[in-house]
Amino acid sequence: MKLSALFCDHMIFQRNQVTSVWGWDTPGTEVTVSVAGGRGMARAGVDGKWLAKLPSMPAGGPHEMTVAGTETIVVRDVMVGEVWLASGQSNMEFPLSQSNSAHEAKDAIYTNIRLFTVPRAAEVDVQTDVNSSWVVCSPETASPFSAVAYLFGRELHRRLGVPVGLIHTSWGGTIAEAWTSRSALKSQPTLSSMVDDYERFLADNPGATEEYEAKLKVWRQEAIKSDPGNTGHAKGWAAEEVADDGWAQMELPRYWQSAGHNYSGVFWFRREVDVPAVWAGRDLMLSLGAVDKADTTYFNNVQVGSLTMEQDPNAWCTPRVYTVPGKLVKAGRNVVAVRVFSNMNAGGFGGKAQEMTLSPAAQEEMPLSLAGDWQFKVEANFGLIQPLGLQMPLGKGNANSPTILYNSMISPLIPFGIAGTIWYQGESNVDRAYQYRTLFPTMIRNWRQDWGLGDFPFLFVQIANYYPVKEQPVRSEWAELREAQAMTLSLPNTSQAVAIDIGEAFDIHPKNKQDVATRLALAALAKTYGFAGLVYSGPMYESCCVEGSAVRVKFADTAGGLVAKGGTLKGFAIAGADHQFVWADARIEGQTVVVSSPAVTAPVAVRYAWAENPVCNLYNTSDLPACPFRTDDWNGV
Repeated sequence: MKLSALFCDHMIFQRNQVTSVWGWDTPGTEVTVSVAGGRGMARAGVDGKWLAKLPSMPAGGPHEMTVAGTETIVVRDVMVGEVWLASGQSNMEFPLSQSNSAHEAKDAIYTNIRLFTVPRAAEVDVQTDVNSSWVVCSPETASPFSAVAYLFGRELHRRLGVPVGLIHTSWGGTIAEAWTSRSALKSQPTLSSMVDDYERFLADNPGATEEYEAKLKVWRQEAIKSDPGNTGHAKGWAAEEVADDGWAQMELPRYWQSAGHNYSGVFWFRREVDVPAVWAGRDLMLSLGAVDKADTTYFNNVQVGSLTMEQDPNAWCTPRVYTVPGKLVKAGRNVVAVRVFSNMNAGGFGGKAQEMTLSPAAQEEMPLSLAGDWQFKVEANFGLIQPLGLQMPLGKGNANSPTILYNSMISPLIPFGIAGTIWYQGESNVDRAYQYRTLFPTMIRNWRQDWGLGDFPFLFVQIANYYPVKEQPVRSEWAELREAQAMTLSLPNTSQAVAIDIGEAFDIHPKNKQDVATRLALAALAKTYGFAGLVYSGPMYESCCVEGSAVRVKFADTAGGLVAKGGTLKGFAIAGADHQFVWADARIEGQTVVVSSPAVTAPVAVRYAWAENPVCNLYNTSDLPACPFRTDDWNGV
């Protein structure tokens, strides 16, 4: 006798909803489920699976659930409250520990928030269960959990005053069709070829995955080097005094390949820091930004921190923040030394200059910058690692195969009771934005139909700004993907959190997950939970009209007024019948914006924030950013 992994100690049921409980037992066995005064019965089918229905329950707990079949299983510490599913790609997967809210993990002591993480799995066939369990929210369990999901759930918990359960199921770098079922893709004429091509490949290449894995194993054994051992420390390379022989200078942060060292290996970096006298004897916070891939960090020859890929697969992009004990800190000259190991791709410091600092742990004083010139020396040179040169074939193990993540990471969760879904994905579909207009709504309808809960709330994040700022108006795949996302608001009970103002030009994983989560929570509180008067959307384009040589653009969701944050309104472009856009002058008049340019005397179209990383500043009075838009329907990228 076995229960689905979702039914275990510390679990949480969705309140005020008929509840499904399922598992497996000997075929024909009658199973009884009892919890909180409710009772359901089922009989195991020929495949052993049974599913019982329990009457809806109010928020509360803890309860015990008893499941009696050929055995009796007791599930303890069961809560009832609000359950949300969080899914998507890397920006949903992005852990709290790496976000700008990482410091909040230490306060994540919420016994009535429960977390469930679906492990990565990419199986061709539909799976029936996952290998995971519920955990109580704590600093230890919240830190590696999805930052967006945790911060969203915490806000709901605070505002609703009921237990909150969060089911996190995401995979970085994945496409939306991987999260969509076969039947849903086949139902759309413009999407069905995805399934046909995929299934044809599987039929024609039955051993492709095994062949690839065998070659990958050989390549790893021959090409990927292990850490040869820390010989630099034994030579005194972290000491306060070191011979200058062999040491050169490199400006950090940067990857050492960009400084002309086109190989993998082990590098040592040293920097002297002049510590103010008032900091002597005090604990300091040493921040280095992201270090690719593993580091061992010293302060005055004493190790104060280390992170490796074995400890965390995301170590290559994880910002390092270490505490320097006060007993090591003296006034005046101190030495920071960092040993960096990288056995393939980039190596070195991948963060931003402002992330490299030294400051008192309490952060009440201005930090010292550590960006700039460091001494460096090579401990080991592995040479240039040649890539495998093979693409992972579609099918088992390839998360970007159509339907595979639906089969492996969504289907096993159905029909567990949920209040709704939050979704952060789209970056991996930017090259097919017009297709996304069909694909994304198809996926949402697919989930809703299979869950059988009606049009449950589906709240999604519009992809953030990314890439360097363009000097002139341009066509943009990223803008077109955002447009496709916004068009999905035509589906009932959907909401969008605009993130056009919180991305980073050189990081596809912006650290600011707090604003993302807050904007999602505003939508849930206003639309799902009926908080009256709560503004949850920034200005949305409504209509426009040409007035001589200007275009007047009207907006909805202005929350009482439009605001040009920071001064002059930016981000508008205007074009005539020649389709040539130029930057425009724009001014706010009531609930509208008047757009014009001396270069366009007969305007036809207006665009706003239409770029990968637009400079834009239109908000409403609730400090929510306007959604990027265009008034034309001209062909895009």
